[in-house]
Formats: sequence, structure tokens, C-alpha cells
Amino acid sequence: MLQTIVVTLLTLAILVAVHEFGHFWVARRCGVKVLRFSIGFGKPLLSWSDRSGTEYVVAGIPLGGYVKMLDEREGPVPDELVEQAFNRASPRSRIAIAAAGPLANIVLAVFVYWLVFLNGVSGVAPVVSKVDVGSLAEQAGITAGQEFLTVDGEPTPTWEALQMQLLERIGENGEVHFTMRSADTDVVTENVVTLSDWMHDIEEPNPVRELGVTLFVPEVVPKIETVVAGSPAQLGGMQTGDLVVAADGQSMGTWQEWVEYVRQRPEESVSVLVERDNRQLILNITPERKLDDESHAYGYVGVGVAMPAWPESMQRTMQYGVVGAAVAAVDKTWKMSAFTLSSIKKMLMGLLSPKNLSGPITIAKVASSSVQYGFFAWLTFLALLSISLAVLNLLPIPVLDGGHIVYALVEWATGKPVAEQVQVWANQLGLVLVVFVMVFALYNDVLRL
Repeated sequence: MLQTIVVTLLTLAILVAVHEFGHFWVARRCGVKVLRFSIGFGKPLLSWSDRSGTEYVVAGIPLGGYVKMLDEREGPVPDELVEQAFNRASPRSRIAIAAAGPLANIVLAVFVYWLVFLNGVSGVAPVVSKVDVGSLAEQAGITAGQEFLTVDGEPTPTWEALQMQLLERIGENGEVHFTMRSADTDVVTENVVTLSDWMHDIEEPNPVRELGVTLFVPEVVPKIETVVAGSPAQLGGMQTGDLVVAADGQSMGTWQEWVEYVRQRPEESVSVLVERDNRQLILNITPERKLDDESHAYGYVGVGVAMPAWPESMQRTMQYGVVGAAVAAVDKTWKMSAFTLSSIKKMLMGLLSPKNLSGPITIAKVASSSVQYGFFAWLTFLALLSISLAVLNLLPIPVLDGGHIVYALVEWATGKPVAEQVQVWANQLGLVLVVFVMVFALYNDVLRL
């Protein structure tokens, strides 16, 4: 829990600081006076001022931030500072100031992806292990042993690349063209799948599964890598390196079989045959009784599995130089921005289930779990979240940056500012819409708990 809180706050603080710095930096260069730069809301925990009179604040509620500029609409402005008021700035300057926050998040995403690509990107080839009978994949002639090479002409060298290409087709109709290679013969085939409102009503879409495909995963044998101190396994004599051969005389060929056998026997003594140093031993272990989220009892012994290595032929590692990483980072940021915008469009059109909308709880869980996979996994999540923040803020909704851009564009085109009363009504409507979306996203989070 502590890790989740710390990582989430750090992630949000970075995103907000970069976003607000974009507004701050451009506002100053457009001659607009910045009164306050705040990370967080509420009572200031830390504050200081510079020679220009800008107050910098770290506030107690770290769920956002803001840049407060001098504005005649928010209070009296001294005559000598009138020309520095935001409302007196030209429409072009106001557009630049409003767009600077999202643009800063885009720049952050490019920089973060650049670091990720510079470090190198690895993954495993998407090779088909099984095709479900009657599935879309079977109808298209896809068979076990084939590797996905491209989807609609886009290369899919890894699981992640395949998933992303398929996610772009959620809710759509029409054909998807696959290029497949058979491992044994290196024969390349073209396979076509026809979609019809594909996965539009699925809450947590898994496109590969919905195709009816199971991708190859090395068989995980029940060889013990870790034993938790004080656990039933340790008390029963189990050690690191033990291979579970059988339980109560029943053969345990895979790790999953062993896990399921244990889970079904809380507080029941289990006779476990293990192989250790080329000899076999019988251990008596009594799984501890635990409860899952739905208060169902299950057995727990406290061991971790030794994960098998992927075949070298299936490992994909992409290394980039400084320039190549920059090009890849820009391309990745562009594609993820387009994907985010497309997903919003599909959700509004009813082609994508709104239950996919996530809020702060899901963000916290994903941020925390990404750290467990390593620093670069967290960086990738940070970049994705930064892109989402940028795209959402550019939507033409009053109270968001996109709404301010629309006001300025109207004034630029007509030569007259949008009536103040119209702005008030529009901002109130926009605020209601934003709050509704936030509450709905939080509701989805709670349902996922």
C-alpha cells in the first residue's frame, strides 16, 4: 500500500509539474504575469517567491496543480500591470499558453520513450500455440506453429506489438489482414479475418484471445525457486531447487497443476514427492487456509516457481542509437496519441465499452505494478499517461485547455471575444461533464476491486 501511494504521487507530481510548467514558461514569454505556480491543491505545505513576484507552492492535496495568471476577470488589476493580464493577451498568445501544457506532456512522452528505446526493447515473438475450434482465427486458416509477422501491413515482432495493432480494431467492421510464417517451413501466408462490431461490448478486451488464439508460452514445471520464511512449505522441509513430482500419488507435470492441487486443500495434509539432488524425498505439507476477495477459502504453501527461459529463436531485442531512438520515440508517441484519440471517439460512438474508462484507483495499481517490473516499465507507463493527459486536455471542452483554445480561435476569427455569460455557462457545463466522467471512471475502478 505504501509503495502504491508513493509511486502514484510521484507519477502524478511529474505529470502535473511538466504540464503546468508548459503553461508557465509560455505565459512568461508572451508577457503574461504568473501569480502562482502550484503543484497540488489546498493548504500550501511549502512556498517561496521569485523576483518577478511569482509564488511557487507545493500544496497538501497532490491530485493536480495549476498556474494562476493575472486576469481582470478574477479581480482588480493595478494600472501598471494591465498589459500583463491574461485576458489582455492576443488570441494567438492565449492559444499558445493553453496549448503549451499538453505540448509539454507530449515532449515528456517523447523524451521518456527515447530513454526506453535507447536502453533497448525486448520481447517475445507471437507464435500460435493453439487455435480454438470455430474461432475467427480458425475460419481464417491460422494454425498452431505459425508466427504473426504483420497486421494490416504493420510489423508485429512481439506480443505487445500484436496486441496494440489488434486493439486499434476494437468496435470495427471489415477485414484484418495477417501475414503469417510457419516455423517448420518458413512458408509465408496471407490470412484474412472479417470483423463485425469486434469486442465493442467487452469490458477488458484481450484481442488475441478474442481471435481464438493462444500464444506459445514455455511449459512451466513445478520447480521451486523461492520458499517463504515461516511458510507451510518451509516448515514441511521444502527447499529451493526442489522439483515437485507428485502430490498424494498424483503426478504434477506443470506448475499450474501443483498450484490448483494446493489451492483446493486448505488445512489438509498433502504428501509431496520431490526430487532433490537426483534423489526423491517425501514431504508432508499442510497448506495454510486463506481467503480470496470473495471470501472463498484456498490453500497456500508459500513457494515461488523457477520461470523457464524462452527459446532463443523466439526472443526479439531491438537496439537503437541516439538518433534511431529519437525517431522511434516520436513515432511511438504519435501512434499512442492517435490510439488514445481513436479510443475516445469509439467510446462516444458506442463502439467501445465505457467500462474501459479508468480512474485514479486503476492508475495507482498500474503505476505500482509497473515499478515491480522495473524502472523502464514504469517509464513506459509514465509516457502513456502523459500522452493521455495531453490528448484529454486538448479536447474542445470548456474548463479544459482545448476549451480555452476554442474561445481564442473564435475571437481570432471574428475579431470579438466570446460573450462572458456564454463562457460562464459553457464552463459550468464543461465542469459538470468532466466531474461526471471522473465519477464514472472512479465507479469503474471500484467495480474492478
